[in-house]
Amino acid sequence: MMPPSAIAGYEDWPAFCERPRHRGTGERADRLVAVLGVPAQAGTPEVSVVSEHVVDGVRLRELGWQLPFGPRTTAWSLEPEQHDGALPGVLWLHCHGGNKFLGAERLVDRGAGTDPSVRRFQAELYEGRAVANELARAGFAVLVHDPFAWGSRRFHLDPPPTRTAELLAVQQAAWAAAGTVPDAAAVYNAAAAYHENTIAKTAGMLGTSFAGMVAHDDLAALAVLKGLPGVDAHRIGTGGFSGGGGRALVLAALAPEVRACVVACMMTTFASLVPYHLEHHSWLLNTPGLARASEWPGVAAVSEHARFLVQFAAEDALFPVDGMQEADEELRRLFEHDDGRYRAAWHPGGHVFTAAFLEEVADFLTEVLGE
Repeated sequence: MMPPSAIAGYEDWPAFCERPRHRGTGERADRLVAVLGVPAQAGTPEVSVVSEHVVDGVRLRELGWQLPFGPRTTAWSLEPEQHDGALPGVLWLHCHGGNKFLGAERLVDRGAGTDPSVRRFQAELYEGRAVANELARAGFAVLVHDPFAWGSRRFHLDPPPTRTAELLAVQQAAWAAAGTVPDAAAVYNAAAAYHENTIAKTAGMLGTSFAGMVAHDDLAALAVLKGLPGVDAHRIGTGGFSGGGGRALVLAALAPEVRACVVACMMTTFASLVPYHLEHHSWLLNTPGLARASEWPGVAAVSEHARFLVQFAAEDALFPVDGMQEADEELRRLFEHDDGRYRAAWHPGGHVFTAAFLEEVADFLTEVLGE
């Protein structure tokens, strides 16, 4: 009897990885692509509109597209209900959050259709706000999507592969001992936390990486955003909080059309993470070989045109403060001759995307993309 598939839902992934790599726009971008192993795009996906409605002045469309491998992608586009002319486009990238059951839905207020689990997640990490809706109200055409391994693009873990099942059984025994009855999302997220190691192992064998596959999906979503009706393809920004900020940093390095990039609570030096902070972070941050190719500030410097807003939380438990300060200093040095391309913002508090963060982001994107 064969054991469960270790990559269920993605059995076509290995064949896809035989395709060429993404082409950078220079030597530094090519080095980043080589480390991450980002596959080339297979053209802009064909997009379908699943549903459309208005929530508090924001027109919300649920979209879908099929990439050449893995499950179908779910995404949402949002824009002001009333606006004149083409809008600047923003691809906002969701955080890791230890939650792969939810994808980009965590960034959206769907009105009465919003799942209570989404509300709870927003309350925990986003001060109760739906970031995508708020950015749309600020005058942007916003796209949020489920990337590789999240939401609609998650792996099928029922039944889980053998090693994941063994580790999940330990968690289930702990729940039972505590009298806890987990819901389906909690069970999936526990399994997915263990399974991320299997994904990273498989990616390495295929010549790519966990972060490289996520970057592939983010590049596909960027192509979708540029092609949406009413989007000004010459005024494009991206950003994200936590793991989403790291994704935005990579996207700006690989896509020269990105003019504005926001990195919230995801900037440090690799050296500062060793040896005490490595376990706080997923394979999105810890791509083998990346530290030899570039520090995180150096990834920002790969972009030749984008302007950056990097937001730091002074009491962020996921990053030592000296590492954040060193990264800030290095970014200032890297951009010292590029007036206005780097802006740092230090906020009190911990690893949360607050209302103050969001207001600052909207102002920055308006300033850069309104030009």
